Amino acid sequence: MLWVVIILAAALLPADTIYQSNSRGQRAVIHRDTIVVSEDSTSIVYKHFELKERRVVKVRLSQGSAPYLVDPSSAPDKQRIVKTWMRFGYTAKVTDVEGKTTQLYDAYLDFYPPEGRGSLLESVPARTSFPMLIEGGGADDFEFSRLVRAEFLGEQLKVTLQDGRVVTGRFLMPTDKPAEARILGITDAYNPDSEDVFNFSLPLARLREIEFEE
Repeated sequence: MLWVVIILAAALLPADTIYQSNSRGQRAVIHRDTIVVSEDSTSIVYKHFELKERRVVKVRLSQGSAPYLVDPSSAPDKQRIVKTWMRFGYTAKVTDVEGKTTQLYDAYLDFYPPEGRGSLLESVPARTSFPMLIEGGGADDFEFSRLVRAEFLGEQLKVTLQDGRVVTGRFLMPTDKPAEARILGITDAYNPDSEDVFNFSLPLARLREIEFEE
């Protein structure tokens, strides 16, 4: 049902459409309701909402013998499609250790080298869950959809679940390499033409609380 709603909503909010011509010159739609961020003779890079991951992702299409074509849309149309993306990802109020609260849309976690050195660790997939070593033994992976709140107390993580349970433990880094987990997402100030799929990024170590909204 959610997928049908997204299709219907997007149909009313046109954005860039990517085509490919076949050997007979006929154009087939490859992806509609995207935002193309760069295009040249070798590739097209575009953003779209990935329903399975409930976040905005970036895709690169390499040009081959059958080139891709872009039907561009207006700036207002792109702004409206971003507003649609913001409706279907995870929404949260993020409060940092200084007490500043930010309204965040399409929230997810991703992983970088420690202390912000270097670029994204592509070998560690982005996720919308908190893997935890639970106090007293055991482990679990708490999807954002199960959570009301996540509180960061030094090295301790406390999550409040939709069913009212409270679980405490420690964030379990999903890699044995040195890494820094960050919460990422889109705010109301997001630029549709940005090459990034987020405009907010904060290490979990600088968070006080994340309050999830339905």
